[in-house]
Amino acid sequence: MKEYKSNEELVNYLSSKGVIISNKKDALEKIERYTYYSIVNTYKNIFKDKNGDYINNVSFDDIYAIFEFDKNLKNIVLKYCLEIETVIKSIMANQISKIYGIKDYLNISNWDNKINVEIRENLLKKINNEIEKDYNVHTAVTHYIDKYGFVPPYVLVKILTFGVASSYYGLLKQSDRQAIAKYFKISDKLLKQILKNLTTVRNVAAHSDRLYNYTSKFYISFKLIDENYIKSDNITNLYMVVRCMERLLTKEQYKTLYNSIYEEIKKMNEKVKSIKITKITEIMGFPMNKK
Repeated sequence: MKEYKSNEELVNYLSSKGVIISNKKDALEKIERYTYYSIVNTYKNIFKDKNGDYINNVSFDDIYAIFEFDKNLKNIVLKYCLEIETVIKSIMANQISKIYGIKDYLNISNWDNKINVEIRENLLKKINNEIEKDYNVHTAVTHYIDKYGFVPPYVLVKILTFGVASSYYGLLKQSDRQAIAKYFKISDKLLKQILKNLTTVRNVAAHSDRLYNYTSKFYISFKLIDENYIKSDNITNLYMVVRCMERLLTKEQYKTLYNSIYEEIKKMNEKVKSIKITKITEIMGFPMNKK
């Protein structure tokens, strides 16, 4: 839209494009709550043909069902991304403290010297900026700086974003990366690949972008996770990321995560009438004959 339209005008516009509005009052209430852009503009394309026109029998309820599915999917995935983030940070803090102590560990000489010095210095700058930003905000940071003049690793990891923590892992010496990855019984290379994707997935889930059609060029050695999974390209999809999360969660946590996603797929299937559920699951990369 190039100019402001009221919600009622937007619903009328949608109707003029051939979308069925079975309950106008309900549609207006949902748009008021979540915005037309978040519901329709974000999820409409899967209901359009190659010419950009809506396919037959599409309803606002169909579009909203995909919006609701993706919203619930983001909540599920975010919950377990946060769990993984907590565990990764804890194991990192323990490894760093054990090898380099709790005071002078923040030195680029403690990181992989095969990695460009400028990259290491930029990360160190980001970490110091986080410490400075959280001084007088995070009580533990304030306490340690005021009393001891430094922030120990187990406090530092609490204030780092998942993205910075993942970068920190990637710049550690290989022996340290391997020691951390050993906890999950995977290689340091695979863990680095997983963390790159999880960082993006976490941000997508937290900032209300589309998640179900997530793709990334951050390569994952997925044959190490599922040697029978067949793909026609080298793009990482949501299914691959979720399956990788299995390696970083407990068995019970992963079972709940996986079953929760399939439960949401099942609920969506009961609501969406104009397209087959496989159109969604194929985009996600989820095989419907496998649980």
